[in-house]
Amino acid sequence: MEPATLQGVDRTGTSPAMEDPGARTTEEWSPTPEELAFIRTTVARLKAAYPSVDADTVEATVEAGYDAFRQARVRKYVPILAERRSRKALAGRPREHPGHSGGRAVTAGGRGRGER
Repeated sequence: MEPATLQGVDRTGTSPAMEDPGARTTEEWSPTPEELAFIRTTVARLKAAYPSVDADTVEATVEAGYDAFRQARVRKYVPILAERRSRKALAGRPREHPGHSGGRAVTAGGRGRGER
């Protein structure tokens, strides 16, 4: 018995229409030049937005944000999604204020933990 065909196309194999031409073929993620530029821009923007956070922490947070989307097949929205994820992570970090007594972390709302 011959394989099923549709207008002379063998349906037992992979059809070229079913393959994703933009899909990554390797296991290791490597950012495009455009993504690298977005990463640098995002790091600079977040360093300015969160001056009290160590620069290395900002960079690591942005890298983790991009890493979360490493497997994304649609890459167009990765920069904004990674930046939003990074902002959320940085905004949720407790901050130490100089001169704050008690050694308790002060959250973005200005109150120490446990205070109402």
